[in-house]
Amino acid sequence: MLTVVVAGLRARWASFLGGFLALALGTGLLVVMGLGLAATAHAPERAPQRFASSPVVVQGQDRLSAEVRRGPGSAVVALPLDRPQPVDTELLRELRARWTVTVSGGPDAVGVDAPAAEVLALADGRARVLTGAERRLADPDAGRDAQALVTLNALLGTAGGVTAFVSVFVVASTFAFAVALRGREYGLLRTAGATTGQVRRTLLAEAACVGALASATGCLLGAAGAPRLARVLVAGGVAPDWFTIGAGGVTWPFPAAFGTGVTVALAGAFAASRRAGRIGPAAALREADVDAGVLPLGRALLGAGLLLGGLGLLAWTCATDPSTLLKRKTYVTQPMLLITGTALLAPLLVRPAARALRLPGAVGTLVRENGAAAVRRTAAVAAPVLVTVALTGTLLGSAATVTGAKAAEARAQTGAAYVTTGTGLPRDGAAAARGGAGAVRAGAPATTAGSGAARDGAAATTARSGAAPAGSAATTPGSGAVRPPSPTGPTSVFVREGAEALVKYGARAVADPAAWASYARLPVVAGDPRELDDRSIVVTEEFERHTVGEWVEVWTADGRGPVRLRVAAVLARGTGDNGPYVTWANAPGATVDRIDADRPVPVPGGTVRTADAWAAAAFPAGAASTPQTRLGLLLVLGIAVLYTVIALANTLLMATSARGPELASLRLAGATRAQVLRVVAGETLLAVGIGAVLGLVVAGVCLAGLGAGLAVLSAPVAVTVPWAWAGAVAGACAVVATGAAALPAWRLSR
Repeated sequence: MLTVVVAGLRARWASFLGGFLALALGTGLLVVMGLGLAATAHAPERAPQRFASSPVVVQGQDRLSAEVRRGPGSAVVALPLDRPQPVDTELLRELRARWTVTVSGGPDAVGVDAPAAEVLALADGRARVLTGAERRLADPDAGRDAQALVTLNALLGTAGGVTAFVSVFVVASTFAFAVALRGREYGLLRTAGATTGQVRRTLLAEAACVGALASATGCLLGAAGAPRLARVLVAGGVAPDWFTIGAGGVTWPFPAAFGTGVTVALAGAFAASRRAGRIGPAAALREADVDAGVLPLGRALLGAGLLLGGLGLLAWTCATDPSTLLKRKTYVTQPMLLITGTALLAPLLVRPAARALRLPGAVGTLVRENGAAAVRRTAAVAAPVLVTVALTGTLLGSAATVTGAKAAEARAQTGAAYVTTGTGLPRDGAAAARGGAGAVRAGAPATTAGSGAARDGAAATTARSGAAPAGSAATTPGSGAVRPPSPTGPTSVFVREGAEALVKYGARAVADPAAWASYARLPVVAGDPRELDDRSIVVTEEFERHTVGEWVEVWTADGRGPVRLRVAAVLARGTGDNGPYVTWANAPGATVDRIDADRPVPVPGGTVRTADAWAAAAFPAGAASTPQTRLGLLLVLGIAVLYTVIALANTLLMATSARGPELASLRLAGATRAQVLRVVAGETLLAVGIGAVLGLVVAGVCLAGLGAGLAVLSAPVAVTVPWAWAGAVAGACAVVATGAAALPAWRLSR
C-alpha cells in the first residue's frame, strides 16, 4: 500500500496542492494565534512609580466582596470598585504613630517605611498591604496593561476560530471533490482486487502524508510570521506599544497546531474515504463521467440537522437572551452552523438554480446544462464562495447594525439640542452655562439652521408603554423658554441577585434630577423617571427586582452600602447602554463627562457638538469606523478570503484539467476556441453566483434574527446589509475562479 500511496502522491501532486496550501496556511495561522494568545496571558511587570521609594504600600479596599452560593457550598466573589476606598482613618493614625508615612496623589493609598510583616499584622484586614512588584497596583491606571490585552485576546481568539472553521471546510471540500474526480482510478483498484478497506486506508494515508508535510511547513511559517503580526497590530493601534509575540520561550502552540493540522487533514478525508471505499468496480466505471448520488443520505441528514439547529438556536437566543445576539463572538460564530448546513445541502439547490437560468444562444444553453449536470463541480465552486460571502455579510452587517442601533438609541434618548463632552466637567451645569458666554470650542461641529427646534419638537413616545416619557413638559419650540443644562457622569452600582450572584452595573450619576428629567427620552416600561431622588433609582429590566415602588439594596461605586433605594422607573434593556440612573448622592467620586443643554455650553476641557453630531461621534457609522476595528475585521475576513481563493483555484484547476475530452468534443462539433472559453467562464460565473446568492441568504437570515433581537430589546431596528463589501468579495471570487478555469481551458482547447 505504501508504494501505491507514494505513486499516487507523485502522479497527482497538483490535486493535493490546494489542500497542502490550505493546511500549511491554517497551521501557520494557528501557531501565530497560539503564540499571540500566550503573549496576552500576562501583562508586563512594570516598576512601581507612585510609591517607588516606599518598601510597603497600604491601600484602601479596592474590591467589594460577598459570599454567594455555589452548588451545595458557598464561595466569596470580589468585584473591582471604580476607585479604591480611602485608607481607614484610625489605621492611618496608627501607622503615623509608629513609622514614616508618605502620602502621594490621594487618600486611597500611603507609603510606609517599615517591615512588611509588622504592617501586615497592624492592618489585619482593614486595608491591602502591597510589597515588591505589587506596589504598582497603587499606581494610576494600574490595570491599563491588562485591559489593553482584553480586546486583542478576543480578536486573536476569533481569528483562530475562523481559521479552524474555514480550514476544515476547505480541506474537506478539496478531498471530497478529488475523490469524485478519481472515481475511475478507484474503480480500477477495485477491479485489480483492492478491498474496500484498502481503498479507504490508501486515501487516509495520502491525507496523513499531506497533512504532516503541510503542518510542518505551517509551523515554520508561523514562527516567522508571529513577530511580524505583532508589529502590524501595534502599528494599527490594536495592541499596546510593548506587545510582542514569540518572547518568553512558549512552545506549546507548535505541537498543538501540528496535531490540529494532521487531524484536520484526516477529518477532511474521512468522509471522502468512506465514499471511495463504497465504489464498486463496474459502478465506478459507469459513474466516472456522470454526477449520480451527489447527496448521500448521511450528508443530507447532517446538513439538514445543522441547518435546523442553526435556525433553532437563532430563534431560541432571540426569544430567551436577545442581548447575546449583539455580541461579536455570537454573530461571528453562530452563523457557522447555518453556513455549514447550507453548504452541505448545496447540491440540492445547484440543479434547480442552474435550470432556472435563461441565457440566449448555444453558449448560454451549454452553460445552463453543464452547470445543472456537473453538480459536484458546481457545488465545489459555490461552497467556498458561500462561506466567504456569508461571513462578510454577517460580520460586517451585524457590526454595522449594532453600531447604528446604539447611535439611534443614544440620539433618541435626549431632547437636548447640544451635548458637551469631556473629562472633569463642572457639576453645576447652570453656572457653567452662565459663565460660558463665548463661542463654541474651536473645532466643534456647528449646528444647522432650524435643527434645534426640530429636535425640541420631536415626538416623545416610549419603546413599549407608549406613555409620555420623562420630560414631557419640555420647552415648546418657539416658546423662548430655555431649560437648565443637565450634567451627568459615569458610576457603578453593585446588586445582589438572589443568593447566587453579586452583579456590577454601569450606571449614570445625575447631578440635577429635575434638569435631567426635562431632557430624558428614555424607553420607559413602568414608572416615571421624574421621580428620581436621593432615595430612589431608575433600573432596567435586567435587574432581578424591577417593580416600581419596590426597594432594592445596592452598593455604591466605592463599596459603600448596602443602601436601600426605591425603584422609581423601569427601562427596557435596549442595546445594553440603558444602565441604571442614580443621583449624585449615591455616586461617590463620580465626575461629569457630559452636559445636555438647549444652547451650547462651552467649558474648559469640553467639546460642544449638536446632539446629532455627538451621537455620530460616539457611535461612528459603519462596521469599520476606527482603524483598530478595521484592522481586526480585515484580519478575520482576510483569512476567509485567502482560503476561498486557494479553494477556488485548486478546485477549478483540477476540474478543468480533467475536461480535456469534453472540450475537445466541443471543438470537433464546431465550437471556436473563444466559444469554448466563454462556456467554461460562464459555468464558473454561474457557480460563483449560486454561492454568492446562498451566502447572502444565510447572511440575511442572521441579520433578520439580529433585527428581531433588537426589536425584543426595544432598541431601534435598522438592519444594515454590507452590499458593497459582499459585492467586492463576490467579484474577487469571480475573477480568481474565472482565471483558474480559463487557464487550463485555453491550453486544452487548442
